[in-house]
Amino acid sequence: MRATVLNCTLKKSGVESNTQALADVVIKALEEHEVSCSTVRLVDLNIAPGVESDMGNGDEWPKVREAILGSEILVVATPTWVGRPSSIAQRVVERMDAMLSETDDGRPVAFNRVAGVVVTGNEDGAHHVISEIAGALGDIGFTIPGQSWTYWNRGPGPGPSYSDTDEGHDWSHSTGRAMAANLVAVARALQANPIPAPPSD
Repeated sequence: MRATVLNCTLKKSGVESNTQALADVVIKALEEHEVSCSTVRLVDLNIAPGVESDMGNGDEWPKVREAILGSEILVVATPTWVGRPSSIAQRVVERMDAMLSETDDGRPVAFNRVAGVVVTGNEDGAHHVISEIAGALGDIGFTIPGQSWTYWNRGPGPGPSYSDTDEGHDWSHSTGRAMAANLVAVARALQANPIPAPPSD
């Protein structure tokens, strides 16, 4: 079984990512369930704006789409900025909009795949971010298992980032391990009993 993790941090590779640090907890747990994981740091790529699978002219989204559709599990990991998902996460959702009209054996291409969400931020808004991303992924066709998310949230007002403190890590990590177990359980159930194509009339 395979998982693709989309890190929607605004920080380029080489700069520490709090979002990656918490996503790594989920990745480790997935690997313990014998899931092969790969991470894409989207800010390093040229992801053109738009709602098509290939915008041409050097657009690097097609290879990300290929990775997503080559996996049974998708994890979208995003920081919280002003109580909302990062602009990179929003672009992911916009580009995945094309999947709504793409089919495989009569099914939307995202069917029979599961998805979850990881959120970090030294401000409140994590539940809002989770609901926005999970809701969009459900619309696109992914199955969203119960409690398939984790977050670390400093709370109202400024404060340290995830990597600057141990506060709240135990809860975030145990929730991340539960998230991984739930994703794997439902992904295996869908392998055994796939969702059929929707009625045509």
